[in-house]
Amino acid sequence: MNTDFIKGVIVPIITPIDADEKIDEKRMRAQVDYVIEGGLSGILAFGSNGEFYVVEEDEMERGLKIMVDQAAGRVPVYFGIGAISTKKCVRLAKMAAANGAAGISVLQPMFLKPTENELFEHFKAIAEAVPDTPMLLYNNPGRVGYTMSGNLVDRLAHEVKNIVGMKDTSGDITQTEEFIRRTRDVDFKVFGGKDTLLYASLCHGAVGGVCTAGNFMPEMIMDIYNKYMAGDIQGSLEAQFKLNPVRLSMDGASFPVAAKDMAKLRGLDIGEPYRPNVSTPEGPVLDKIKAEMKTAGLI
Repeated sequence: MNTDFIKGVIVPIITPIDADEKIDEKRMRAQVDYVIEGGLSGILAFGSNGEFYVVEEDEMERGLKIMVDQAAGRVPVYFGIGAISTKKCVRLAKMAAANGAAGISVLQPMFLKPTENELFEHFKAIAEAVPDTPMLLYNNPGRVGYTMSGNLVDRLAHEVKNIVGMKDTSGDITQTEEFIRRTRDVDFKVFGGKDTLLYASLCHGAVGGVCTAGNFMPEMIMDIYNKYMAGDIQGSLEAQFKLNPVRLSMDGASFPVAAKDMAKLRGLDIGEPYRPNVSTPEGPVLDKIKAEMKTAGLI
């Protein structure tokens, strides 16, 4: 299985919706063009900032078709899966493979606290349902309440042929480093999952990052990656330092509202978040976001 294309900065693309909370095709196509023209290496449909947890399956399929069609082979489009049951994850994986996804990214089940063996069998079953499709694991302990262990990732990387990489959003650089160290013999592709740690992740051997910032400041996140890959290590670090205050200003808003807030501040026609979330109101939180964006020269 060729996995050479699995690298760089992938954007968990935001999902523009209309007043009826249906995916707005025109806006979706425009956002796909925006991130590709901004230099991003790939698109992740229905990641955390794509609000996957409130999107119905038929809408996911329609959205994926739109994204694959608009990307038109310019960058790979991955499909995010965040369901609890193995059965539903398998169904979504098959749908994604049938509709042109270059790979799938699978979050560990939320709400539950599975054993390591239960998790192993869960991920293995999903991967084996789409044996010709590359599968990435998605470790996000902050959202699901527990982390994938190094042992689990080690087993999956070595025992399941098409589990070929992962996104680690733990924010624990030692854990990210351990995932890389234990799987490097099989060219397992580890992505950093925190925009603020892209430089650090690259320094420890990550192949790139899955970065929300690509939705509204692609030039800044790509500057970190491009300078690092060109050997300008100090320049890459300075680019990371420039990005971090903007990215950290998002933390005052409710998740994942700030991504759409910041996209709109940059003039993108992106619409509102799915309810129950609403756009960040005028006040100190939005003032902080605007101030940091102005300092960085984004608005």
